[in-house]
Amino acid sequence: MQDFAESFSLAFGLVLAADADLLEIIGLSLRVSLSAVLISCALGLPLGAAVAMGHFPGRHALIVLLNALMGLPPVVVGLLVYLMLSNAGPFGWLQLLYTPTAMIIAQSILITPIVAALSREVLEQLHDEYDEQFRSLCLPPHIAVAALLWDARYSLLTVALAGFGRAIAEVGAVIIVGGNIAHLTRVMTTAIALETSKGDLALALALGIVLITMALSVNAAVMGLRASAARQAYA
Repeated sequence: MQDFAESFSLAFGLVLAADADLLEIIGLSLRVSLSAVLISCALGLPLGAAVAMGHFPGRHALIVLLNALMGLPPVVVGLLVYLMLSNAGPFGWLQLLYTPTAMIIAQSILITPIVAALSREVLEQLHDEYDEQFRSLCLPPHIAVAALLWDARYSLLTVALAGFGRAIAEVGAVIIVGGNIAHLTRVMTTAIALETSKGDLALALALGIVLITMALSVNAAVMGLRASAARQAYA
C-alpha cells in the first residue's frame, strides 16, 4: 500500500512539475488525435449529410454499414493499415509505417464511421423538419446542406468531441502501426501500457491522470454544448 501511495505522489509530482517527457507524450497524443478528428470530420460530415438527405438505392444498407463500422475492432484496423503501409504493401514506398502519420491514418479510419453515422442521425432529423421549407424555397442541395450543418453546429461539435474521446483513448491500432517508439510515436495510451509492464507506475499513473482529466473535460464539453443547443432551440 505504501508503494502505491508513493507512486501516486510521484505521479502528481510529475504532472505538477510539467515533466518534459510527460509533456512530449501528451503533445504527440493531442497532435495525432486532433489531426485524426479533423480528417474524420472532413470525410464523415459530408458523408453523413449525403446519406441523411439523399434518396438512392442501397441507402438503408449504407446506414447499416456505417452503424456497424462504429464498432470496428481497433487491432483489426491497425493490422490492415500495417499491411497497407508495410514494405510489402501497396503503400510501402511512402515509408509511413512507425510514424505519427500512420497513427493518424489508423485513428481516422476508426473515427470516420462514428462521425458519419452520428452526423447522419442528427442531420436526418433536421432534414425531415426542414425538407418541405427547403423545397418551397427551391434551395439547391449545397445551400440546404450548408443550412443544416450550421443549424446543427452544436450537435455536430458534440459528434466531433465524441470522435476525439474515441481517438485519444485508442491503443490497439496505434501501437501496431506506430510501434511505441520513444520520442517519435509514443502516445499516452501506449506509454501507459509500456510503463506498467516495466513497473514504472509513477509515469503510467501521471499519464492516466492526464487521460482521465481529458475524458472528463470532453464529457463536460459535450454536456455544455448540449445545454447550449437546448437553450438555442427554446430561444
